[in-house]
Amino acid sequence: MELQEAIHMIGRIRQNIGEVVVGKLEVIDLLLTSLLGNGHVLLEDVPGTGKTLLAKSLAKSLGGEFKRIQFTPDLLPSDLSGINFYSQKTGEFEFRPGPVFTHVLLADEINRATPRTQSSLLECMEERQVTIDGVTHELAAPFFVMATQNPIDQQGTFPLPEAQLDRFLMRIAMGYPSFDEGIMVLQRFRERQPLAELHPVATAQEVAEVQRFTQTIRVQEDLLGYIVAITEATRKHPEVKLGASPRASGALLRASQGYALIQGRDYVTPDDIKTVAAPVLAHRLLMRHGLKGEEAQGIGVVRQVLREVEVPAEKVPVGEGKRED
Repeated sequence: MELQEAIHMIGRIRQNIGEVVVGKLEVIDLLLTSLLGNGHVLLEDVPGTGKTLLAKSLAKSLGGEFKRIQFTPDLLPSDLSGINFYSQKTGEFEFRPGPVFTHVLLADEINRATPRTQSSLLECMEERQVTIDGVTHELAAPFFVMATQNPIDQQGTFPLPEAQLDRFLMRIAMGYPSFDEGIMVLQRFRERQPLAELHPVATAQEVAEVQRFTQTIRVQEDLLGYIVAITEATRKHPEVKLGASPRASGALLRASQGYALIQGRDYVTPDDIKTVAAPVLAHRLLMRHGLKGEEAQGIGVVRQVLREVEVPAEKVPVGEGKRED
């Protein structure tokens, strides 16, 4: 796949999502960054901000299979992965795949399921496979999990453990619309349902090809050092109990490559790394007790680290690729 082919496909998906979601261009770009980086995303915000609508809009823009799971306390791991059941017709055990056997999985209100059920997603998200009764089943490619949760409502919820949070490439907050965007939302949904009118604009095979192409986005050696310096700085911060791991460094690299491609380039810049640093790193930090707001979520720490870590002088690679406006 060539650079311009990838850019055109990304543009089609962006435009298609924009037919439903008003504004939120930065959020859409970060969501697509997670997809291109072959990661998963956690959409976190208060109810009614459009988390599920955004996830469904992306899913309908892609031509692959889409499954949605409403997480509840009585949801079992087998409800996700599938089961081996005895068939009276054949007299043998047969495997019945669960909803994780899809291209795009929407895990709605993931923190309402028990830790046991939450942990059943670990192998799916990390290894792209499911092991049931000693037999390993490969998942489809691409496999993209979009999970939503409400950080305010605590009744009947189970906080995601650090190991589960670490499987998400990014945690993204939707935020409220501006005044003008609020009016546009009412106008757009007053007489029709734009989501029902969406059609796929990219196939699962095309998405998989762009994901592989994203891995070829160039990253200079000094930027690799910049990524490591940022993650190491989080480990030394006085307000952080447990800093970003080497896995977080790899996640920051993949996200930077994906964001660079969305910006129409085949090379990463320091600004790409800065843009995705907070969504990639903040949810991986274990903060000390007594902190509130953004500090408790690690966002303030990441922003402080970005201010303090020296930024390498930007070098544009020879033969760089740029978006054609």
